[in-house]
Amino acid sequence: MRALFYSLLMLFPLLSLCQPLLQVVTELSPPNQTRINNEVAGHSTDIVKRILAEAELDASFSIYPWARAYKLASKFDNTLIYSLARTPEREMLFHWVGPVAQFKLGFVKLSERRDIEITSIAEAKKYKVAVQRHDLAFQVLSKHGFDLLITSDIRKSYHLLLAKKVDLIIDDKNYLPAMGEQLAIDHGKLSFIYAIDELAVFGYLAANINTEAKIVGALKSAFNEVKKTSEYKTLIKNR
Repeated sequence: MRALFYSLLMLFPLLSLCQPLLQVVTELSPPNQTRINNEVAGHSTDIVKRILAEAELDASFSIYPWARAYKLASKFDNTLIYSLARTPEREMLFHWVGPVAQFKLGFVKLSERRDIEITSIAEAKKYKVAVQRHDLAFQVLSKHGFDLLITSDIRKSYHLLLAKKVDLIIDDKNYLPAMGEQLAIDHGKLSFIYAIDELAVFGYLAANINTEAKIVGALKSAFNEVKKTSEYKTLIKNR
């Protein structure tokens, strides 16, 4: 019996080594993805953690500049990313678990800039606009012929706006209060002035294309359960 006990004890570390280490990456984008007491938190983060718990999977969470988060998720097996817009260019690069955010993005200016008025995408092309590298806004506005200033994350885009080095940035009207709090400014200094139809999208939890099939299957099954909850419906349906 003692020999069996020690044999099982030796086996447990080997079993744990068989489980792949999942990492989950995202960007700072309150209120969906933020940091509270050195922990990754926020509305979308809560949904992702619930999906992982339902799937009985453990994972580490990290916040990076969006460009780095996207590169990590594109490159490394068993890496998850959120909230990622699902586009034809990205379709074959990831397994798409399910939406964990909903965006209605558009142009944001400083409220004091009364000289800036926009009634169409074409009209905005005369202004200097900052967007994040690998962000959907970069793809959409590049397609429309914008000359863009590229940043690594949304905080840098906001800092450029506040320093008046750009005229416009891209964000969701509903996120301005949380972003103002993150930047320690009165969000009344920011004005959402024009919604971009092509940037009204869902943000997905996605997995690197080489993630193990059993993990992807478990995540998708878990998502199907989580999306039935009131918390999920509040986050996604009531926007």
